[in-house]
This record gives sequence, structure tokens and C-alpha cells, in this order.
Amino acid sequence: MKRFTIIGGGVAGLTAAIGLNKIGIQATIYESAKALKGIGAGFGLAANAIQALEYLELKAGVIPLGHYLENYNILDKQGRILAAPETKTISDKYEQDNFAIHRADLHQFLLAQIEYENLHLGKRALKIEYQKGGIDIFFEDGTIHQTDYLIIADGVNSRLRQQLIPSSAPRYAGYTCWRATIDNANINLSTGSETWGNKGRFGMTPLVGNKIYWYACINSPAHNKVFSRYTIKDLQQNFASYHDPITSVLAETNDQQLIWNDIIDIKPLKNLAFGNILFIGDAGHATTPNMGQGACQAIEDVAVLIDELKKTTDVALAFQIFEKRRLKRTRYITETSWAIGKVAQWENPISIIIRDTLMRILPEEVKQYKLKKLLSVDFMKL
Repeated sequence: MKRFTIIGGGVAGLTAAIGLNKIGIQATIYESAKALKGIGAGFGLAANAIQALEYLELKAGVIPLGHYLENYNILDKQGRILAAPETKTISDKYEQDNFAIHRADLHQFLLAQIEYENLHLGKRALKIEYQKGGIDIFFEDGTIHQTDYLIIADGVNSRLRQQLIPSSAPRYAGYTCWRATIDNANINLSTGSETWGNKGRFGMTPLVGNKIYWYACINSPAHNKVFSRYTIKDLQQNFASYHDPITSVLAETNDQQLIWNDIIDIKPLKNLAFGNILFIGDAGHATTPNMGQGACQAIEDVAVLIDELKKTTDVALAFQIFEKRRLKRTRYITETSWAIGKVAQWENPISIIIRDTLMRILPEEVKQYKLKKLLSVDFMKL
């Protein structure tokens, strides 16, 4: 029996293990964290991800965990609509709905589908070497594991990717981000939105369990020590001129709930498959969050991979065809998301006036061109 190993126990890695198990392949998962619980933040599961989950027979379990997103408007700092993305555009394409979900909830669901003996925590992979008997994986604790096929899903900071592709170091997007999940009882937020202004962006969306997930992005040099010490009070001062309920959302948040990190991605790679080794998820095509497609593309990856493995017993060939099916799509998302982030983070007052005016007067069809181009490709077809 051929041995499959997955490095990384995030959304990509766990979903891959579940998908492989459904076609009779038992994979061993190694994760660097000592506990898997998911960070306290939310993200979008767009209709394309729901379609992939349906293909993987996971949709029924995930839907109850998500908050249905009927709309998600882009606003200016006064709360006026700049763009009203038609969520039905993506819903109708795939005949699925769009959701916001808490990462921890999705993690727990995925973990429940995994056989515990196949998951090894506290195992940080440092390097790999090809041997006659397969691929040797060297871990920080001094142990070595050998496998026939290796799926690398250990995220944007993957050390194994850096080993195989030295030029693939993460790149900083130019802005840093705070996030939190809070109670919605006193705010009663019912719709999601993202606000663009000269002090940065502020997004928020309801989650199940009467919770709110919010994020705030501000331009900054990387590893800003000042921002590393920012508190809710600092964020309240920064966004004081922004519309309601932003100030209320911040007032309901305490400093202990804050998660802070710089926004990074990786420049699109030329390859995802290297013989018996395959990169999926953020390890292969990390993107900035501006299109809400990071987790969605990881789940798409797994659906496409399983689709290929169903067609052939030649795993290396399946990895190669997977690469052909995924490179163009993930490159487009990474590059488009990078560009959107740059425009959304403008600070120059004149540039903002021009941007906001154009966004108000342009037809919605024009504003949604990038989204429609994304949807013009059926990810389940070659």
C-alpha cells in the first residue's frame, strides 16, 4: 500500500485527509501546533467553496456552521454605498449560497472526520530528502518519517516550500490587520460590509451563535512595533470618524480578543507539483484576503485533487494534472486580490475622491467584472 503524508493540519490539510479517506487512501497528518482549535477569526465560504464541499460530501455538515451572506456592500467612511456586490452572481453560477464561518467551528467539524491515530501534533517539519525508498521528512524533534507521496499544506510560511523553491518567500502587502470575534447581542448586526477610508479599511459580518467577526487594515511598514502594542482604544481613535456601528463594534471588543498580524501572500508559483510532492492551499498559492478566496481555493484544491486521483492510479500524474488545472485560476485570484488591496488602502484624499466617485457612478456590472471573470472558469473542468 502506498503511503500518503500531509504536512499541515489547517483547512487544506484536514480537508485533503478527509477527501483521500473517502476514496480509500489513508493519509498521515503532521501538524506543528500542539493543539488544533483554529484561530478566533472568521472568513468567507463563497458558493464555489460550497460546491467543492458538496463534491467532497461535506456540505451538509458545514452549512449549519455558517451565516448566510445575502449581501456584502463596500462603503465609504460615511457609510454610503460604493459597491453592492451581487452575491447572487456567484450563487447562481454554482447554484449554491455564500456564507461566513468561524475558523474554529470549521476546524472542529473537520477534525471530527479524522481518525485521531492518523493525526500527529507538535511535529514541525524542517526539511525533506528524496531517498530510494521514498521521501524522508525531517522533524524538529529529531524524528524522521518516510512516505511515498507528500502533500504540503502548511501555509504561507511553509519551510518545505522555501526549501524546494527558495524564491518563494512571503511578500508583505503593505498593510497590517487586527481581527476579533465578539458578541452581537448589543449591536444586532444583520449584514456584512467593508468600509474604505483614508484611515484604513474596516470589515464586519455576522456569524452563527449571534457573533460578529470584524477586521481592520491599516497601512504600515512590516513588523511595526508601534502597532504590535495597539489596543482597542488606539483603534477607536483611528476609526473615530467612521460611520456606525464601527465605533460600537470596537467598544464591544476587549484587548484580549484582538488578533494582529501583517498581511502577506506569496508571488504566484510556476509549479505546484514536484514528482511525488504536491503543494495545496496557502502553501502553494497564498493570497491576500481581499477577494475572500483563501480558504475557498484550498477547498477547491482538494476537490480537484480527489477528482484526479479517482481517474488514475498514477499519483504523480494526478499531481501533474492538478497543477495544470489550478495554476491559472489561483494566479488570477492572487494577482487580482493584491491589486484590489492596493486600491482599497489608498490614503491620498484626491485619489480617494476619484476612486469613490467612479465606484458610485460605474454600473455594477463593470465593478463586478473581476468577480465574473473568476466565475467564468468552472474549477471542476480542465
